[in-house]
Amino acid sequence: MDSPHNFPDPPDVSFASFHPIIASWFQDTIGTPTDVQTASWPAICSGEHALIAAPTGSGKTLAAFLASIDSLFQQALSNDLADHTQILYVSPLKALSN
Repeated sequence: MDSPHNFPDPPDVSFASFHPIIASWFQDTIGTPTDVQTASWPAICSGEHALIAAPTGSGKTLAAFLASIDSLFQQALSNDLADHTQILYVSPLKALSN
């Protein structure tokens, strides 16, 4: 659908940075990415620092983890997956308990 100003909708580049298997899993399991995910994936997938501020349940954690899962998956496919910790996630448990 075109915008009210008759500009064409942008192409769906939500999954452009992900391996097709990871993108397919997301679409089959989760469905459509949230605005937070779509906006953050380009920066996250290119290795930039990203600060995502959005309400609980908006998809922030999965935005970061999908990029991490994709990176590990692609390393495994190319036989470059090292046998050591590569991801450390610190959960905001206090914020979620309110």
